[in-house]
Amino acid sequence: MTAAIRQPDIPAPVATARTPKVRFPAKSCDCHAHIFGPQDQYPLLPKTHFVPHVNPLADYVGMLGILGCERGVLVQPSVYGPDNSLIIEALEAKTFDLRAIAVVAADISDRELEDLHAVGFRGIRINTASGTPGLKLADAPRLAERIKPLGWHLQFYVDLRVMPQIEQELAKLSINIVIDHFARISTTEGLEAPAFKALLRLVNRDNCWAKLMGPYFISDDAPRFADTTPFAQAMIKAAPDRLVWGSDWPHPSAREKLPDDGDLADLLFAWAPDEARRKKILVENPRRLYGFE
Repeated sequence: MTAAIRQPDIPAPVATARTPKVRFPAKSCDCHAHIFGPQDQYPLLPKTHFVPHVNPLADYVGMLGILGCERGVLVQPSVYGPDNSLIIEALEAKTFDLRAIAVVAADISDRELEDLHAVGFRGIRINTASGTPGLKLADAPRLAERIKPLGWHLQFYVDLRVMPQIEQELAKLSINIVIDHFARISTTEGLEAPAFKALLRLVNRDNCWAKLMGPYFISDDAPRFADTTPFAQAMIKAAPDRLVWGSDWPHPSAREKLPDDGDLADLLFAWAPDEARRKKILVENPRRLYGFE
C-alpha cells in the first residue's frame, strides 16, 4: 500500500537568490546541499523530523549559477535513510559537476560501496544530532576501515555541547573526517566556550576537516548572522587547508531563520576577506577532498 503524501512542514527556499556582491571564483564548489523529490517516487522514512518540499536538482543548479558555483556536493538527507536513489540519479544525469555523501546501512556490502564510488560518492555521513535516526557513532570505526581503500571520508553531524565526549571518539579515527554545521556550537557562549575549543582542537588535527555552513544552527542573529564571523575566522586561522564552504540549500533546518543564499555568499566574504584563502575554501580544498578533476 502506497504511503499517504505528507504536507511539507518547513518553509520552501527563497525562489531566486539575491546576486552576491562578489561572484565566486571559477571552479568554486558548494560542499553541502540537499535535493528532494516527489514523495510518490522517493518515499520518506515513516518518522522524520521534517517533511520537505520538492526541491529538484534543476532548482539547486539555478541557485548555484547566481552565486557563480560550478561544482556541488549533494549530501543524503536523513529523511530518506539509506535509500540514495535520488542522488544517484542526479549523479548519473551528468548535467552538473557533482560529488555526493551517502547515508548507508551499517552492514552495507563492499560491492554496494564500490557502486556508489563509481557514480561519484566520496563519503558517508553519520548523524547523531538530528531527530531522524540513522547510523550511530559506534558504527564509525568499522565503516572507517571499510571505506579507507576507496579514499572516502566520514562526515559527522554532531552536537559538541550536548555530547562533548564525541571529541575523543572522533580523534581516534584514522581516516579523514569532516564536521558540518559548526558542531552545533553557540555564538552566545563565546569563543572560549568548551564546545568551540573542542571543535578547534579537532580541526587542528591533520585528518580533520570542517564545513563552514549553516550559520542558523549556531546563531539567532538572522538574517545576516554577523556574530558567526569571529568563530569562522578562528577556524580558518586554525586549518585554512582543511575547510570548505556549504550553502545547506534548501535549508531544511533553518525554519524561521531561512536565509537568502546571496546573503550566505556575502557572509563567506566576511568570514574570509582574503581572496587567496577564499579560493582555498571554495576551489582548492574541495578539489582535494572530493576528487574533482
